[in-house]
Amino acid sequence: MNMTRFSPENPEVRSMIRRRLIRFSREEDGVLTIFTIFMMFMLLMVCGIAVDLMRNEMERVKVQNTLDRAILAAADLQQTQLPDDVVKDYFKKAGIEEYLGDITVTPGDNLPTNYFRTVEAFARARTASPYMAMTGVDDLPLYVAGKAEEVVSNLEISLVLDVSGSMNSNSRLVNLKVAAKDFVDQIVNNSQEGRMAISIIPYATQVSVPDNIAEALDLEGVNEHSNCINFEAGDFETPGMRVPSDEAGAPAVVPYERTMHFDPWTYNSALSSGDGRYSDPHELVRRPVCEADSKREVLALQKDRDILKNYIQALTARGNTSIDIGMKWGTALLDPSLQPVVDDLIADGSVSAQFDPRPAAYNSDEYLKVIVLMTDGANTSQYYIENGYRVGQTDIWWNSEEETYSVYDDDEEEFFYSRHFDTNGDGNVWQNDRWGNAPYGCYNPSDSKDPEDWDCSPGVEDGGAYNISFPSLWAHTPIKENYYTNYSPWMSGAATPWYYNVFDSVGSGTKNSRTNDICAQAKQNGIVVFTIGFEAPESGQTVLRNCASSASHFFDVDGLEIADAFTAIAHEITQLRLTQ
Repeated sequence: MNMTRFSPENPEVRSMIRRRLIRFSREEDGVLTIFTIFMMFMLLMVCGIAVDLMRNEMERVKVQNTLDRAILAAADLQQTQLPDDVVKDYFKKAGIEEYLGDITVTPGDNLPTNYFRTVEAFARARTASPYMAMTGVDDLPLYVAGKAEEVVSNLEISLVLDVSGSMNSNSRLVNLKVAAKDFVDQIVNNSQEGRMAISIIPYATQVSVPDNIAEALDLEGVNEHSNCINFEAGDFETPGMRVPSDEAGAPAVVPYERTMHFDPWTYNSALSSGDGRYSDPHELVRRPVCEADSKREVLALQKDRDILKNYIQALTARGNTSIDIGMKWGTALLDPSLQPVVDDLIADGSVSAQFDPRPAAYNSDEYLKVIVLMTDGANTSQYYIENGYRVGQTDIWWNSEEETYSVYDDDEEEFFYSRHFDTNGDGNVWQNDRWGNAPYGCYNPSDSKDPEDWDCSPGVEDGGAYNISFPSLWAHTPIKENYYTNYSPWMSGAATPWYYNVFDSVGSGTKNSRTNDICAQAKQNGIVVFTIGFEAPESGQTVLRNCASSASHFFDVDGLEIADAFTAIAHEITQLRLTQ
């Protein structure tokens, strides 16, 4: 068959094509079809480009999420694997290890106990773009980057721990010790030498401080045995302490009132039960409001894990609950007003010289101040001795050889002798009450009313006697025992002057208000406050919720959950964050 007749080179063919094109151009039929085909083509191209871009973005998000998780895990100071290996492992398990680029770790020694760790990583890839290929773009680039760091600032931490009597129930004290010691380990592990200081404030009815802190504060009042402060309402409206200055010409400060060493709880009926020191009257009362016990005194500014953990392990529980006083001391040990006291502690060797000057100023960007406040209860009564019964001599005499009190009766101008101790050691309390013209153990042949005429020396018959001061009376004799034994048998209406007027208390409502005040002061000055309600009643939880820096800073836990709370707080303190 001859095909040349259909070739475009054939003049007849070219003429035919020309005629048909001219006719087609003159006809209007089919114009809309061409436009529609063109628009559909453009729409398909635009949609295709959108699909290509969407696929690229989905892949970018996947890679970014993988990178973020990888660098967060690698930057964790508790991570035991090498940071580079951690990042690579994440990408390998995601099936995109070929995308991973450079990884930079600072510092580069990869130790898990560094002060800080920064991990920076990059990922690069290209995704196919079949639709955009029609425009000449065969693939799209994908770039992701991220930096994560865990930083432990210079830390000042106050652990404010409830050691009231209820902590003996349900293994609470046991569980607290385990959780608090683990907390110390976590903080120490994630801190650089000299950058972390923990103070532990055990609180019950009161907060006891060691002699060196009490001496630095120059407390007002006689108490040779223990160191606590009767804070007033205004003291909870400021975070700091009134500290005497050694500078010449410095204005004097009003000293704090020292809590007396006394027992407001024990009844006379407890004398034979061992609930006191009564089998040996030379001992101090065993249930004082303010305790002279190193295991229950404040431990200030320590960095050594063994010292901290041994101290926690030795904690004992008894007494009432004073959240307000615990929080006051927790805040005070973070307040720069205490720097002169810390200087004294450094000078006597009880605090490391690395902590000079501390507590740091509140406005320092290099310091993180934290309080962890824990209780299993709610505020209860706090007791104090009233004025008039704090200083000076009583009208009571004591014969230490015969273990006999003598009480002067103003109306009769005679002495009532009260002998009431378990001297036989058989648990039987016995009394030998009688009247005389002088204290039992004093010789008064002339029946004189002037003590200067008496011979009360130890060498006289019955062993001698001496006048007791108020501080000494309360340190060795519970208030209720003194009233029941020394006054009630012979004095009409003895309860008012020798019981109700002797001491008073601060109730739970006032203490809740004081707790709110000191918590507000702490937060206003940038202290981060975590609170833990450990099987606490609703009233106690309310106080803790109000005290915490936020709702997420409050933990309501039972049993072994307290360990989880302390672990979460430790992680929050050594906070892990994406910085880019």
